[in-house]
Amino acid sequence: QAQLVESGGGLAQAGGSLRLSCAASGRTFVNHNLAWARQAPGKEREIVALIHWSGTTTYYADSVKGRFAISVDKTNAKNTGFLQMNSLEPEDTGVYYCAAGRTYSTHYSDFTYFGQGTQVTVSS
Repeated sequence: QAQLVESGGGLAQAGGSLRLSCAASGRTFVNHNLAWARQAPGKEREIVALIHWSGTTTYYADSVKGRFAISVDKTNAKNTGFLQMNSLEPEDTGVYYCAAGRTYSTHYSDFTYFGQGTQVTVSS
């Protein structure tokens, strides 16, 4: 059974950093695109970072551009995605989800596999 599991969330101060991980198992995700989505309190879930399975193309929402970096590690049969979050702001608070799918899309619903989410809280 294909599964995505996020980790690395927690509490950070404004200006700090966190690194989220997304571990995949149950099937190969070598040719799947990876996205990180965020759901802030009272808001819809939105994709904040996206990377093509080849690693050659990325997308960032304007709100995180220049501060977040998405990457994947597909070496040694590992299928692990990362989201490095720097210069965190209180507005970055929310539940972060990773998603994988064959469609390169900024629409969360276009993805096939989803994690359960990890909470990120940024204090001012």
